[in-house]
Formats: sequence, C-alpha cells, structure tokens
Amino acid sequence: QVQLVESGGGLVQPGGSLRLSCAASGSIFSSYAMGWYRQAPVQQRELVASLTSAGNKISADSVKGRFTISRDNAKNTMYLQMNSLKPEDTAVYYCKARLNGYDYWGQGTQVTVSS
Repeated sequence: QVQLVESGGGLVQPGGSLRLSCAASGSIFSSYAMGWYRQAPVQQRELVASLTSAGNKISADSVKGRFTISRDNAKNTMYLQMNSLKPEDTAVYYCKARLNGYDYWGQGTQVTVSS
C-alpha cells in the first residue's frame, strides 16, 4: 500500500508561481513511477506531467516551458514547480504513484489562478 499526501496548493494571481509537493510512504519510493494529474470542474482528469523511476519525463503540451516535475528520492517526495500560471490552470491537482501495475492516488490539492 502506498499513501500519498499533496500540499502546496492555493490561490495565486495570473503569472504567479506555486510549488506542489507529494509526500509518499514506503521504502522503495525510488521504484515508483510518479505523475501529476489535474481535474477542473466538469472536465476529465488529465495528465500534467510524469516522471519514471529512471528519470524520464513527459509533460502535457499545455504546461511545457512553465511546469517542471521533479523528485527527491531521499525525501520520498515529488514536486511540481508551476510558473507563469494561467486561469486555465485552475483545478484540483492529484499525484499518482504506480508500482507493480497498481495505481495509488493522493487526495488532491486545489490550485486557483485568479486576479
């Protein structure tokens, strides 16, 4: 069982920045494939960025050049640095871990971009 806890969400003005964190349980965090997803009201959950245990990254076209995914295996934590935020980035952001074919989700953290 993997437990994930997101933090770092909040209200920010357009053009601002936030850093989300996802703290994971377990002693083999380095083996997890990790990802950030988001879900806006009446929208489907979508992939924002993912990071494999080998360090391979994928980002959605809508966030390329603005968001950066990273992980610190020593701290069992994944991050999402979000810069140049736009109102359309407003959503609940979830982290996901995949291990041995199973997906584990956090509870989500709200990000609101508004003036």
